[in-house]
Amino acid sequence: MKNRLEPKKFPFQGRFKKVISRILFKITLFFFIWSIGSVILYRFVPVYFTPLMGIRMVQQIADGEKPKVKHKWVSWTKISDNMKRAVLASEDQRFFDHSGFDRVEIKKALKENKTRKRPRGASTISQQTAKNVFLWPRSSWLRKGLEAYFTVLIEFLWPKERILTVYLNSMETGDGIYGVEAVAKEHFDTVAAKLTASQSALVAATLPNPLRFSSEKPSSYIKQRQAKILRQMRTVKLP
Repeated sequence: MKNRLEPKKFPFQGRFKKVISRILFKITLFFFIWSIGSVILYRFVPVYFTPLMGIRMVQQIADGEKPKVKHKWVSWTKISDNMKRAVLASEDQRFFDHSGFDRVEIKKALKENKTRKRPRGASTISQQTAKNVFLWPRSSWLRKGLEAYFTVLIEFLWPKERILTVYLNSMETGDGIYGVEAVAKEHFDTVAAKLTASQSALVAATLPNPLRFSSEKPSSYIKQRQAKILRQMRTVKLP
């Protein structure tokens, strides 16, 4: 005799689960095709617009401001070696030695963060490039996971030179200013190819928070960071 308390099974439940599973499968498949295809495309095509630019424009409109994006893509050969060394010195000195994740800096961060009030990050230039080009700035476990995924992809599909080129062209360098060419024009009235060591170190010094700090009107704190980066630049070698 069947237990009358046994819950009824409705015939549509099985079909509903199949439909949901099919939808999730298609979404996952689409994501992998889109992500891999986009990374392959940007291996060869300049990155003219990023999610960060779009987010900042929305924020500007919400604040009652006119949206602004100052950005111009330049190739590897049109970027000063001073600027390349400056970002490597300040952001990722083992860039050409790691495969996207700096284990040395990760270990240091984990150890120091046990006593620090503000957590110390250990993001590499590869990770920052993945975030700038494909994701959004606000930190979360989801974004961190996707950031790791895209970092693996670009490290596998792009040469190091390409990663650094895209980073230098997509990094936020001021209010509505993105990339090395735009900041060279707006803050120093020059072009990326002619940035001096001093100018490059100033730009690199502001990268942790380019909306708060300015390479055009540097504070005493930024000048101290500039001096430190200039010293470190002497030991940085380009391939």
